[in-house]
This record gives sequence, structure tokens and C-alpha cells, in this order.
Amino acid sequence: MSKKLVAYFSASGTTAGVAKELANAIGADLYRIQPAVLYTQADLNWMDKKSRSSVEMNDKSSRPALADTDANIGAYDTILLGFPIWWYVAPTIINTFLESYDFSGKKIVLFATSGGSGFGKAVAGLKPSVSADTVITEGRILNSASELKKWVKTL
Repeated sequence: MSKKLVAYFSASGTTAGVAKELANAIGADLYRIQPAVLYTQADLNWMDKKSRSSVEMNDKSSRPALADTDANIGAYDTILLGFPIWWYVAPTIINTFLESYDFSGKKIVLFATSGGSGFGKAVAGLKPSVSADTVITEGRILNSASELKKWVKTL
């Protein structure tokens, strides 16, 4: 059996709740991807083109700093990586996380929370941030407990 890690970024707490339930359901360890500077409500205002999240998402080279880089990625075979969908992709802090560790030979399965969109181009946007032998697959959008329970049965 492979050792699994649920790593997640959550700006508002929604994805954190899902990640904790997922880790508990599959017996995985849990790691919070935390920005060096936490996001405020104003930062998350997608209707404001000058908000922090809007600026970051409009600049694909943006790499928000992490609060730490102490995840023991080498101890895991499979990483379930969770985040909220922003502008049909993963927030750029997920690229920062992926570029901060060696994921060579690992399998990364994405999960996300979303207000209405699917994964969009999340896999394509994240693939350049890992080595060629890292497998990234689209998992599920998990907006309800029933979706989580169904998905857990397939893991």
C-alpha cells in the first residue's frame, strides 16, 4: 500500500474542511499549504482587478511565497493536492508549492472546491511546475460530503 499525503491550500476555509475529511477517510497525512502572507477578504475579491488574487491570476509567472517548505514529500508515493478553483485553474501558490519540492516519480491527484466551474486547464497549468516523470491527474471537484464519499471509494 502506498503512503498518501493530502496537501491543500485554502484561502477561505472551504477547501480545508474537505481536505481534513478526505485525509481522515483515507487514512492519509495532512499538510496545509500556507502563504507567507495570508489572504484577506479584499485580496479574494475577484471583481476587483487590483485585488491580490486577481493580480496573481493575471500573471502566470506569479509565485506567492510560502510560509514554510517543511513538508516531507519524499515520504509519500501519492499526493492528493487540493485547492479552490480560481479563474478555471489552480491558484498560482500551487505552482509555488510544486516548484518547492522534488515530486520525481510521484503521483499527484488533484481535488478542488469550486463555486461553479470545473478543473478547466488546472492540470496543464501545473504540469510545467514538476519533473517530467511526475504524474498529475485530475481527480474531483468536491463541493459536498456525498461527492467526497463517492470519490473515496475509488481511491
